[in-house]
Amino acid sequence: MDMQANDSGQIECSQDVDFEMGDSLGILRVAALSDLDGIVGTLTSAFFDDPLWGSVFPDVTQRPLQAASFLRLLSASALRYPWTFVTARIESVAIWIPLGGKELANEEEATFEEFVIDIAGRQVAGNINAILELFAQFHPHEPHYYLNLLATHTKHRGLGLGMALLRENLATIDDLCACAYLESTNPANNERYESVGFRSNGSFTVPSGQVVTTMWRPAKSHS
Repeated sequence: MDMQANDSGQIECSQDVDFEMGDSLGILRVAALSDLDGIVGTLTSAFFDDPLWGSVFPDVTQRPLQAASFLRLLSASALRYPWTFVTARIESVAIWIPLGGKELANEEEATFEEFVIDIAGRQVAGNINAILELFAQFHPHEPHYYLNLLATHTKHRGLGLGMALLRENLATIDDLCACAYLESTNPANNERYESVGFRSNGSFTVPSGQVVTTMWRPAKSHS
């Protein structure tokens, strides 16, 4: 999660892109504000046991509420761009930050540490800030679309929904001749990302010991 990019407040592109996408698994669509509760529910379920974003909230009895509040902030902020995608019933979610965008609006950044302290305490806030500083340090400067969060609700895993959503998104990014970037916080997912064209371009270790793999997908050229 990189909070250092320049904030444009809108997508810097003039292309007309049809984001109403369908496949055999259902309709893939741009998320609306009315989807926010479903998005937060899916993300909270999916990241509950994540090696990084689960364990950052160490009290498992408080984790569902704390993580949901944290993920709601990120999700709601990202909805200011039309680059959050969901499957038909929000079984899977992909949150992208587009070219020229950033994860949080300026006013949200200014109050972010206070927000995390309020929901989870000063120690958790310090740990999250340390993680995000590393994310920012290793974030590439070359223009790209940033896959901030990709998740499938635990009740719907194994159906290929998340990867289908990701493939459709990448097809659109290919049409825009743009690069894509992500951080993999779970090594079990690295091969899945490699199967759709991402390649590891480095890694770093957060203070708690988890290894994060940075992955880059070059732009597709249209000849």
